Amino acid sequence: MKVALVYDRVNKWGGAERVLLALHELFPDAPLYTSVYDPKKASWAEIFDVKTSFLQEIPLASTHHELLAPLMPLAFESFSFDEYDLVISITSESAKGIVTKPGTTHLCYCLTPTRYLWSGYDQYFNNDGLKFVSKPIVSALRKWDITASRRPDAFVAISKEVQGRIRKYYGRESELVYPPVTIRNSKYEIRNPKQIRNTKYEIPDTGYFLVVSRLSKFTKYKRVDLAIDACNQLKLPLKIIGSGSLRRKLKERAGPTIEFVGSTSDSELVEYYKNSKALIFPGLEDLGLVMIEAQSFGKPVIAYKAGGAVELVVDGKTGVFFNEQTSKSLIGALQKFEKMKFDPNLCMENAEKFGMDKFKKKFLSVVNKLI
Repeated sequence: MKVALVYDRVNKWGGAERVLLALHELFPDAPLYTSVYDPKKASWAEIFDVKTSFLQEIPLASTHHELLAPLMPLAFESFSFDEYDLVISITSESAKGIVTKPGTTHLCYCLTPTRYLWSGYDQYFNNDGLKFVSKPIVSALRKWDITASRRPDAFVAISKEVQGRIRKYYGRESELVYPPVTIRNSKYEIRNPKQIRNTKYEIPDTGYFLVVSRLSKFTKYKRVDLAIDACNQLKLPLKIIGSGSLRRKLKERAGPTIEFVGSTSDSELVEYYKNSKALIFPGLEDLGLVMIEAQSFGKPVIAYKAGGAVELVVDGKTGVFFNEQTSKSLIGALQKFEKMKFDPNLCMENAEKFGMDKFKKKFLSVVNKLI
């Protein structure tokens, strides 16, 4: 069976990119089709045979792709998949809009319906002037997005939250297959972290809260500012892992107890997880795999009670929720957290539900049923 993978763009590193690597383990010979590719920012993709669209020839397309949103439909419709038996689109935007002939099966692994067109529209276009100017483009893209949503033979959602959005915006039903957590930890390691210490990396001081997030102007919905404001007020130690265009602005907001670590390797990230007190997750996410990563190291999560968090965190056992997306509500949760005790084993047991073997088995089951 000849298989191809399709992804919106290959120019960053995050949870979705980890999903692609997991699918590569299932389909190692599958090429990866995408609109644009930046090898410098996506070295993880070197293991793929990457095939790009005509957008790759446009100067700066791989670094300023947001300006090319109106051309994304054309980019994905320009590919031919006639030689493949199965095409899997992994997408939160336009990759689901590929055109396949009857002999080719198209399975869409949906990260979320296009956020800036639907669930996140008010966040991306957050003033009346911007909404007015963008209205014709957004209207056209919404029409195309609905049309594109009819092209896959089947949908797979990464969470119940996304299942609901697929039903709401596209009128389609979907299977649920949680993506796997690829940064793992064993019970032995959590109890003896210094015995497996990376000799090239100094383990940071313990007892801090942790945020792991992209800091881009296009990911404001992650609400890292809430964690900063809450830790400023309570004078709690906070380390923020991630990079992006908002870093400078957020750094100006931060007090002396807050450190911006920047991007890290996986081995460094492991050490930060191990030595943290808890992960703070203030955003409304489609899923939020970092919450499971933290729990896999026995660490509880302090999360906004919405989106994927309600699927990943067991309130009072593997974390604490706050009900309003405000710094005041988060402060209340942090104060509550400080008075509680959490069993690392419960956190790790919860994380086991999201292992690679379970992902592979469930995903292949969906493929076999579809084929």
